[in-house]
Amino acid sequence: MKNAIITILFIALSMSMTQAQSQPTRLRHVVLFKFKDSAKPEEVKKVEDAFRALAGKISMIKDFEWGTNVSPEKLNQGLTHCFFVTFDSDKDRDDYLVHPAHKQFVEVLMPFLDKATVVDYWSKK
Repeated sequence: MKNAIITILFIALSMSMTQAQSQPTRLRHVVLFKFKDSAKPEEVKKVEDAFRALAGKISMIKDFEWGTNVSPEKLNQGLTHCFFVTFDSDKDRDDYLVHPAHKQFVEVLMPFLDKATVVDYWSKK
């Protein structure tokens, strides 16, 4: 009986590890912005719209979402906007960074940007 339980646990663990290894990972590109105090709401909206539009212009983007800070912790250090871009590979992310549409977006952004933070990571479950 004890051997049967050990065997079942071993099989379950092996299956779990196989499933975890077979799940595709994605490269997440997290971009956080703090806008200049002088940026008007319509200028910030222009940047938001331009960033959102990249998902339809750059095929390497596999998923995109964004939002503004609503944390009650007050630890955002002035960063108000989070953009979350998903890629399948480092190459896709690197191609995105030099893509003409991304460069045009940066031109829209720069006059209003005070601070940016970028973190890229490979997703894990």
